[in-house]
Order: sequence, then C-alpha cells, then structure tokens
Amino acid sequence: KQYGKLSGKDTESLQSGARVDVDERKKSPLDFALWKAAKPGEPYWESPWGRGRPGWHIECSAMSQKYLGETFDIHGGGMDLVFPHHENEIAQAECTTGKPFARYWLHNGFVNIDKEKMSKSLKNFKTIRDVLADYHPEVIRLFLLTSQYRSPVDFSAQNLAETQAGLDRFYALLQDVQDSARIYDGDPQTDVERKALEAIEEFPAKFKAAMDDDFNTAQALGHLYSLTRILNAAVHTPGQDAGGFSRRLAEAACAVFRDAGSVFGLFQVEPAAYFAARKQDGISTAGLSEADIQCLIDERLEARRQKNWARADEIRDELAAKGIALKDTPQGTEWSVK
Repeated sequence: KQYGKLSGKDTESLQSGARVDVDERKKSPLDFALWKAAKPGEPYWESPWGRGRPGWHIECSAMSQKYLGETFDIHGGGMDLVFPHHENEIAQAECTTGKPFARYWLHNGFVNIDKEKMSKSLKNFKTIRDVLADYHPEVIRLFLLTSQYRSPVDFSAQNLAETQAGLDRFYALLQDVQDSARIYDGDPQTDVERKALEAIEEFPAKFKAAMDDDFNTAQALGHLYSLTRILNAAVHTPGQDAGGFSRRLAEAACAVFRDAGSVFGLFQVEPAAYFAARKQDGISTAGLSEADIQCLIDERLEARRQKNWARADEIRDELAAKGIALKDTPQGTEWSVK
C-alpha cells in the first residue's frame, strides 16, 4: 500500500510497460521479480521453483538484513537508483519483517568526467586507485566534499588542480600557526588578531549548522575557507611583540582545523611532511632533482646580482613551466610545487 513512498511516485499514475514490456503472468504490472530462472551458463541455485538466482532487488535487501539487521540507520546510493531499485528494496524488506527498512536515505549525484557522465561505455571510467597515482588522498577527499552530496561533481584535471591549490593553502596556514619562532606568549595584541580569534570561536556553530543541513559539506568548507582568509590576515600582520602572533590564537587555530579535519578526514599529516611529499611529487613530474632546482636558483641569484633581469626571469619562467614556483624572501629564495 505504501509502494512509491521513497520516490514520491503515485502508483496509480505509473504507466504499464513504460520501462519494460508487461509480462502477462504478473498479477500487477508493477510486480518485479524476486527469483529469476537461470539462463544457460549462468550461476544458479536449486529452489522450489526450479534452478535460478535472486532478483537484482532482493539480493540487496538480503545482504543488508544479514549484516545490518532488519532496520538500519542509513542507506545510500546513486540518484538513479531511487526508483525502482530502492523502492523495491523497501517493498520486499518491509513486507517480510513488518518493520521499517532504513531510517534515512542518502542519494548522491553523478560523477561526470569533463562534463560527461562517467561510464565504461564512454571509456572515461576512472577508479580511486587511478587518481591516487597522481594526487594526494586528501585532494580527492576535499574535491568530493566541495559539492553537496546530492549534487553532481565534474571530475577534471583543472578542478583537481584547483582543489590541490586549496589544500596547499590550508596546509600553508597550518605551517604558519605552528611556526614557534613567530609566536609570542599571551593574548592577541592587534585588532586583526582579535577579529581572527572571534571568528575561530564562532566557527564551530557555523560548521555544525552546515553539517546538520543535510550534510552540506560545501557550505561547511566555505566557512573554513573564510576562516582561513581571516587567519592569514592575522598571521601575516605584525603584532606588537616580535612581529608575530599570539600563542592563544595559534593554539585555537590548530584546534579548530584539527576538529574540522577529524570530521572530513583532512589535515591528517604534519604540514612539513605534506609539503615534503608535494616537493618529491613535483620534482618527479618536472624531471628535476632538488640539486637541479637549487643550481638554477643559485644561477638566478647570480643573474640578479649582476642585474641580468632577463636571465633571472627566464630561469623563474623555466621552473614555473615545470610546476616549480619561486618565492624571494629576506632569508633567501624558497621553492615550492604549484
């Protein structure tokens, strides 16, 4: 009687034969197979109805009942499975047990590859293992979290590169707030630091509200990006003591990133280890060694001393083309992977 309650479909308005040809042996055109007769060469089991195998829908209900019980909390799946698959799972499970099947349903959007649906038939299918060969696991995780789970995601090299840059910014901030040489004891001394501490104190409530809103990870991350901008302004603005920022601010920033990261599975490595791995990946891709890069940096430094700006720019551009970014600081030239 409740068939259609998940998808919101009215069974009276469903058109017979719209999806598959109507089988005259059915009592109702909406009936679906619980047991299918085995075709030659297919796996089969003996049954009172002859050799066969479970229907597509019942095998899922059977597995969930065996491992999760008659009623469980969360059932997930793609948007395309709401009807008829998940609707049929509910029908057969609840008719069998008389109990609710799943308390909550989460249906995710599709993964597109360069704006086309990912599928083996289009030969644009990628596995997690494939992507891990080129990207840090947290890049993939962050990429998926930037969209609300019901929304489609467009998987492309450009989008992953942008996500990589975003993760780099998060880790760069964490590296800054853990730099003990720049931290002074005591409370914040500047307005920008006080504003940052206030933003940190407001963040947990904003984060929780976003996650309570149907797991709106995109909005939760938006709050984290906003907090990052405020914190960057604070840690890069000289304080009244030693040109740094307060220990209270640094500890609060680390704590808020640790808490958010524990929910999302992000920021699980130390910033120094993260950037060391990024450098190794970068020089491998660029076909250079650290010694090669340092040699070019030294050559560029000599060119700058001789005011040979053209050669200095040429070296910088040469490294940039290979994904290596240079940053001139009072302590010397630093390099990182773009």
